[in-house]
Parts: sequence; structure tokens; C-alpha cells
Amino acid sequence: MRKNVGLGHQDFEKVIETNNIYIDKTGFISEWWKSNDNVTLIPRPRRFGKTLMLSTVEEFFSARKENNEKLFKGLKVSKDSEMMQECGKWPVLFVSFANVKAENFNSALKQFNIIFCKLISDLEYIKSGLDSKDLDFYDKLSIDMEPEIASDCINYFSKWLSEYYKKKVIILIDEYDTPMQEACVSGYWHEIAGFMRNMFNGALKTNPYMYKALLTGITRVSRESLFSDLNNIRVITTISEKYADSFGFTEKEVFDTLDEYGYSGERENVKKWYDGFRFGNIDGI
Repeated sequence: MRKNVGLGHQDFEKVIETNNIYIDKTGFISEWWKSNDNVTLIPRPRRFGKTLMLSTVEEFFSARKENNEKLFKGLKVSKDSEMMQECGKWPVLFVSFANVKAENFNSALKQFNIIFCKLISDLEYIKSGLDSKDLDFYDKLSIDMEPEIASDCINYFSKWLSEYYKKKVIILIDEYDTPMQEACVSGYWHEIAGFMRNMFNGALKTNPYMYKALLTGITRVSRESLFSDLNNIRVITTISEKYADSFGFTEKEVFDTLDEYGYSGERENVKKWYDGFRFGNIDGI
């Protein structure tokens, strides 16, 4: 039976459970996990499956999920027996900055605060294990918290998750650059850059509770600005051979799908409409 053709799905679990067509990109999990990179930044154009990939990574590793192995049955990563031993065994902190779009820094900060407050509401089950110092920070969390508190949230959340699960944390950050794009257009770049530099320094460099981190966005921000304090980040650009076929669709993947759905005769039209992307040495549609 043919799978459903969905549009705009970004949740891996939903894609699989609603029997939507899925181009198997789970080989990325093994490749990324077995790399020696502590922090990986992958910039790609919009609509290239970045959010879906982070959702896929979260679903695979998260100790909070109950059907991890079932979701990945028959997919590429399931054939890696060594990798499957890690399935469902790790605390995962997944944050998206996609909604941080504001005309000034105070409004942007409010949006960050809403994201962090929602995240901590999902982590309320760990509160009972916090000590007095952590509870003091916990009690300061609100949509009106100061930037000094907000910029420490990822660091503290990963600490609490690590202590709860007695294991270091995988940190996933989607659309890391959206707040900076908005700030650049609206004229508060220096404020947002300072805030995010502090946040990333605490979350990704000086964080003893982080095991690995994966960031996605559409742009690469130079080390001289946002990442000036980070020396442990690997940037995988569109010309890199690494993960070249993990985002977007290769020509073969598109043509195979057209064939499966009876549209083989549209190959040349589709190629004409969308051809031109190249990642590493792999042609894409």
C-alpha cells in the first residue's frame, strides 16, 4: 500500500505513525553520533528538512519516549546494531528559536522567556530532585525574567536533566539564527548577539553536562561575532562532503519517488523546476 503524501510535517513520530511517505535519512544518526564533534552546526536553506531531522534525532535518543525502536523499525539506522543500543537511552533537550521574531530586544527577550517557560513546564517532573540553589533559579523563571537568567536556562536545564537521568545530555537547537536575522533587520543586533553569545557559551562550551550538541539554521554566523568564545564547534557548510545527502532530496530519491507514484513521465519537468542544488559532491533536486 502506498504511503500518504503529506505537506509541511516536521514531527518524525507523526510522519511515521500516520503512514506518510518518508525519505529515509536516519543514516545521519549513526554518522553524526560516531563523529568526534562535540558541537555540530549545519546551515541549510529553508524547507530542507532541518526541523524534521532534529525531531528524528530526538525521537531516536530520548529516554522520555516509549516507542523509540518501533518508530525506526526497518529504517537505515535500525540496521546498525551498535547504534540501536543507544536508542531511547539519553536525556535530550530540544529547543527551537523559530518563533523569536521581534522588532526590539525587549520583545525578543519576552519570546525567549516564553520558550524557556514552556520548556520547563515539560520538565516539571525533575523539580522534586533539585537542591536549594537550583530551586532558587527555578523560582526566577518567568516570562518577565531578566536576560541574565534567561541566558542561563539551557545550562541549568541540561544540568537538571543530567542529574535526573545520571547521564550527560544531548542538546538540539533548531533555527538558532532566526533571532539574529530579525535583530539585524530591526536594528538591535548588538543586544541580541551579546545575549546569545552568553547563552551559547554557557550551554555549549562551559557546560559539563552536555555530551553532544546539534544546531541547525539557514546561515552561518562568523566566529568573530556570535561564536567568538567557542572553539569546539564544527560547521558543516553546503560544500562539505559530510552529511551531504542528509538534508534535502537527492536526484535519485526524487526520481524513485516519482516512479513509485506513477509520475515517471514528469522526471524532466521536476528536474527543470528544481534542479541546481549541490551539496558536497551529491546532486540534489
